[in-house]
Amino acid sequence: MYAAVRRYEGVTDPAEAARIVSEGFVPLMRGVPGFVAYYWIDAGDGVMVSTSVFQDRAGAEASIGTAADFVRDHLAALLPNPPQVTSGEVVAHA
Repeated sequence: MYAAVRRYEGVTDPAEAARIVSEGFVPLMRGVPGFVAYYWIDAGDGVMVSTSVFQDRAGAEASIGTAADFVRDHLAALLPNPPQVTSGEVVAHA
């Protein structure tokens, strides 16, 4: 399995960002080949973190581009700063 983690800082309206992600982005992620799971986390203080899990590297990499496009088109006003993106192979899980 592979995962991609994106950390967004300076989120201006976490509740609205969560609504848009839930209604618009989550369905897109489910359509990415190899999709396993997606989580959108409100870490507080204007920080939100997403975690995408896929069966293979191709799915994880596709999710990064899908996320960038979605943020640009639907969330730019709420997520004003580019995310810190980390991706790689899942080497342990429960």
